[in-house]
Amino acid sequence: MPDDEPMLTIRGLSKTFVGTKALDSVDFDLRSGEIHALVGQNGCGKSTLIKVLAGYHAADPGAEIKWQDRALDLHDAAASRAAGFRFVHQDLGLIETLDAVENLILGRAVATAHGRRIRWDAERRDVERRMRMLGYDFDVRRPVGELGAAERTGIAIARALWDWQEAKVLVVDEPTASLPREEVRILFDALRRVRDAGLGVVYVSHRLDEIFAIADRVTVLRDGGRIGTWQVADIDQDRLVSLMIGAEQLRPAHDRPFAGDEDVVLETRGLCGTKVDGIDFTVRRGEVLGIAGLTGSGREEILPLLFGAVSRHGEVFVDGQRVPADPRGAVRAGLALVPADRRGDGAVLAFTLHENYALTDLGRFATWYGRVKRTDERGEFERWIAELDIKPPRPDAVFGTLSGGNQQKVVLAKWMRRQPKVLLLDEPSQGVDVAAKATIHALARDIAGTGAAVLIASSDDAELCDTCDRVLILRNGRIAAELRGDRLTAEEVGVLQLETPAQESTLPR
Repeated sequence: MPDDEPMLTIRGLSKTFVGTKALDSVDFDLRSGEIHALVGQNGCGKSTLIKVLAGYHAADPGAEIKWQDRALDLHDAAASRAAGFRFVHQDLGLIETLDAVENLILGRAVATAHGRRIRWDAERRDVERRMRMLGYDFDVRRPVGELGAAERTGIAIARALWDWQEAKVLVVDEPTASLPREEVRILFDALRRVRDAGLGVVYVSHRLDEIFAIADRVTVLRDGGRIGTWQVADIDQDRLVSLMIGAEQLRPAHDRPFAGDEDVVLETRGLCGTKVDGIDFTVRRGEVLGIAGLTGSGREEILPLLFGAVSRHGEVFVDGQRVPADPRGAVRAGLALVPADRRGDGAVLAFTLHENYALTDLGRFATWYGRVKRTDERGEFERWIAELDIKPPRPDAVFGTLSGGNQQKVVLAKWMRRQPKVLLLDEPSQGVDVAAKATIHALARDIAGTGAAVLIASSDDAELCDTCDRVLILRNGRIAAELRGDRLTAEEVGVLQLETPAQESTLPR
């Protein structure tokens, strides 16, 4: 259990950028041996607070940051590290072609033999020992790109805590954003080991169920200010959501009855890929269909297969017409794919919002002599900005500078302009806040209401239950079950994926 007295105290922390106050007199404290969750919507100030602690941003004058009774001057990254702060960011910064040992020796002194040759056996044994301390057991000589997401996150934690004795605070920023749900347990075990070693852990996540599974206390930020800090045992998820969003009202969970008697829009026959093994299913006009399954079940492969983004066998039909097995043909047939990796596959980070938006239909506002009516195109995008509440509401903002939720809204907008017959949403709320998540779910239902078919592949069981009319459960590349109506609950989805008792499907404390 953590000590009651805080070791790190922050008082009156503000940070002002030109025309914007990102943090406004924020107080925060952290105890040794504690996991302290930091939550809030995108843009609430979490990232700014972390960057101040990392020495990337300088706080406004008047802030007080102390470790015990000693004032800290976090003027740069070296000062932050010297003060004992260590960080694991959402982008782990690993080189996937190198193995764990090679990744962990980068940027530090290593043991050498005669002729200054690296003592690889000694380094390997040291890395194995460190990974075992965190609860991991895998071949550290395998390329990082071949490892599971939880193992890669473990390597990033080991790198951050290499000089364990000098570390005081570990900050983990959205560590499970790209982590399969079944691998979250592995990460949690590692973080508990870090906590039990006496370090304080600041845990940032949009997945609120994780907060209740791993954290001791939780602090809520909203609009740059601190709303308050609570013992996790003294608050529930509904109250936490209310504190995060303030007076805003989330759209209600899915309550639109689907009769199931509309025409079939999408049909697959013998759909096969690397994991998917001969799947047949149909989706009707106005239906929201969910795809659930553990990583490796085929869930993460289905939507790219339908869109022709990966090689496939079998047939796909839209409105009775065969869809070519390539993205260009899929787009012509009326399909649109919002990919799971929006930064890598869904957008060009260095482009503006307007430029990304235009990519899906470059000829939409073209004249007969080859010029583009920029004013008309920009006006159309500005209407989407208003409808989806994209922030900042500037078409010329660079995509890579936006929060995850706002990036996702831009990717949605650029496909919605094509009025697709079939919308494919792959992990649509991954790494977005609760308000953006509600907006995305409501948009999916609204699109289905216009007569389109919507497919959502997600590792978030609650997301599927809140949004979908029907959910297919995949195991070993095949459809193992179908849920609808009263049986469509997160507990039932979890059980059917795992084939384990219901009580084992929840995250452990």
